[in-house]
Amino acid sequence: MATIRQISLGVSDDRRAGEFWRRALGYVRRPPRYAGDDWIVLEPPPGVPGAALAMDVSESPAREFPRVHLDLDAGDRELDEEVGRLVALGARRVDWRHYPEEPEPGTRPYVVLEDTEGNRFCVEGRRAGDG
Repeated sequence: MATIRQISLGVSDDRRAGEFWRRALGYVRRPPRYAGDDWIVLEPPPGVPGAALAMDVSESPAREFPRVHLDLDAGDRELDEEVGRLVALGARRVDWRHYPEEPEPGTRPYVVLEDTEGNRFCVEGRRAGDG
């Protein structure tokens, strides 16, 4: 059975994007595999599960409604606290017109952001007062 080993993001500034995602996820940069390997690939720290995230320089514009995007979990932080942390790192809030008026039963609230390159992603988590 196949597993996801790496996710590649199209970006215009791979160093800026790499630094944002390194700090956002707590990942570490993979050392170059060979002389001249300048790909920025981030990996979870040793012993931590997760797929690698690569920055692929692209001239294609980011899409308003991307067909694939990342969903992040705020973990032990309250959702708005984690969103604030990501915004302080360079993410921007997206005026997302598709937020549900009433969340589906059993789902957690989420916020749509875009990274330093305009790639959209979601952050879900709990809010103060959630059970």
